Amino acid sequence: MIDHVSIAVRDLEASAAFYEQVLATLGHARLVERPHTIGFGKRYAEFWLNHRPGVGAVAPDTGAHVCLRAESTDAVDAFHRAALDRGATCDGPPGMRPHHTGRYYAAFIRDADGNKIEAVTFVEQV
Repeated sequence: MIDHVSIAVRDLEASAAFYEQVLATLGHARLVERPHTIGFGKRYAEFWLNHRPGVGAVAPDTGAHVCLRAESTDAVDAFHRAALDRGATCDGPPGMRPHHTGRYYAAFIRDADGNKIEAVTFVEQV
């Protein structure tokens, strides 16, 4: 249903460097580069950074929440670790979220602009 998402960032180059490393853990790469926007994806740009130098950081309990699919729990863990290693804050460590379903394994981070980004995978039930 959703083709792509965009988030506002104050420092396009710093955010692009951050997301280039973090999204690589989910198999995404920088695919499109324009003067005020950069797009990441696997085959086409699905996740966009839009340069908005005047925007303030998103408050922790507001704003958008973007969730990206991961292929495994290891990829979710790598996403979370890569983000924290590059200055993001933890908004929920990797783990099962039984209140969603018995199979929902996710991790949540906040980037330098306060955007809430999640990685999720659905584990096989045993």
